[in-house]
Amino acid sequence: MLKTLEAGLQAWMLPGILTLLAVIASYFLYRLTLAVIRHFSKRRTVPRLFLDAVDKALGLVISLLVLRAMLDGAPDGLLLLSPLKQIATLLLILSLTWAAVRLTSVIGDVIVFLNPVLEGQWKRARKVETQTRFLVRCLNVLVVIVGFGAALMTFEPVQKVGASLLASAGVGGIVLGFAARPVLSNLLSGIQIALTQPFRIDDVLIVEGEWCWVEEVTATYVVLRVWDQRRLIVPLQWFIENPFQNWSRNTADLQGAVFIWVDYTMPIEPLRQEFSRLLDTMKQWDGKVATVQVTDSNEQAIQVRFLMSAPNSNQNWDLRCSIREGLVTFIQQHYPSQLPRLRARLENTAPEFEGGAKLNRSGPSGGSKP
Repeated sequence: MLKTLEAGLQAWMLPGILTLLAVIASYFLYRLTLAVIRHFSKRRTVPRLFLDAVDKALGLVISLLVLRAMLDGAPDGLLLLSPLKQIATLLLILSLTWAAVRLTSVIGDVIVFLNPVLEGQWKRARKVETQTRFLVRCLNVLVVIVGFGAALMTFEPVQKVGASLLASAGVGGIVLGFAARPVLSNLLSGIQIALTQPFRIDDVLIVEGEWCWVEEVTATYVVLRVWDQRRLIVPLQWFIENPFQNWSRNTADLQGAVFIWVDYTMPIEPLRQEFSRLLDTMKQWDGKVATVQVTDSNEQAIQVRFLMSAPNSNQNWDLRCSIREGLVTFIQQHYPSQLPRLRARLENTAPEFEGGAKLNRSGPSGGSKP
């Protein structure tokens, strides 16, 4: 046994050294060529983006190709040659899958890079980015599935099992379809969302009462960034089956309202003038909408609505808070008696004696209470 092993190692001495030198030389030549290309090319160009994305995976692919070629040229009688060839082939398939995934990912980055968010064209840029990100992720999933299947097919037992499974592929497909129904429904919902564009990256949504931004769209779910930096993970199918608000569907500008309750004796004109004065001092106001209206009343007070507009939801929120604070301060300083109050009427309901004399509410000794 030991002699056989020793003889096998001796037989591997020369082919092994040549194979190792060939792999090292090919990788060194690849890195040298890569360095020369990077030195004479600009950083933010499309070819450079592709090169930077696949440099590591491509180096591994080249090294494994050289390794597989050297193993094919080795003598047939070498010890463990067949398992080494299979391992090299398996690693080559996995590295090619890795390179293909990186290549498809950089395609999405290049499309987004070629469609920057320009002034007045943010809607188109977000639409392109949302569709690209989703389609790239779907393509990556497909590449991984194909690569994994090709890797499994390198094993002979799997090939034999595959031939026997073809007969039951119909039943297995139905069972798999039912088992993977949530995943498939999310994938189909993602395709529908990518085509119809009910929302895009960075759109402002109201989902389940949460004010949030679309941060990331994956193949099966959407990552929403809530205003307090929490992350809300929502399946794509939810957006197909449930209504939600999109505050930046066509334009980002919004109208916001501040409601204040005041007494019936409060004059409206001073509030209107103060509201206009406050808006003129606010940088968040876009100058489009400024309306004061009495929108409601009850037995105690009236409700005044102050309607205003802002370029986006963030500035709209800040503007409403500042206007509300300024109006409350104005009423406190100039009309404190016109704040909402509870009115009541005191009536003397003391019972009377016969003949019209009222009951004297005095103490036991007839004197009045202190």
